[in-house]
Amino acid sequence: MATGFGVRLRQGVRALLADLRPLDEELAARTLDAVQLALFRRMTRSEQLHSLNVLRDVLAQAAETPRDLAQAALLHDVGKTLCPLSVAQRSLAVVIATLWPALDRRWRGADPQAALEQLSTLPWWRVGSVVRYHHPAWGAQLAQSAGLSARALWLIAHHAEAIDDHPHAALLRRLQQADDRN
Repeated sequence: MATGFGVRLRQGVRALLADLRPLDEELAARTLDAVQLALFRRMTRSEQLHSLNVLRDVLAQAAETPRDLAQAALLHDVGKTLCPLSVAQRSLAVVIATLWPALDRRWRGADPQAALEQLSTLPWWRVGSVVRYHHPAWGAQLAQSAGLSARALWLIAHHAEAIDDHPHAALLRRLQQADDRN
């Protein structure tokens, strides 16, 4: 999903200050089982804080939140653990996707598994585009090994796509709105 410059700037500042902010791991522990919580803990502190904010936002949206939506909120970015990015790589990926989408499509490739296998051979400036685009698919694979439901896996795998004609589209929109705001 597209996010504005202001949201990206706020996310960057939050990432820089992540070590100064408390981490409510108890909220994550109430939502995830032990295996899933171990996966959550693999994320950087700033990603954990972001995911907890996404979860709080999702919980505030409606009186009821399905458990698999809450789990997807916490683990939607876990695919990024396969290739941690520098601030420069993340920033460049956003700039390239915004200003030169055709170049972004060429840099990232189409196949998530092939992209993952090629990461170590790519120039540093292309890696951010690859991770930005493929982390949802990678995250769903990681989450599958942690026993999440098929619906949670679908939400993770598609959290960066605009999909309106799917049985889980309403839940996907809730996740995306929360992600975009946080």
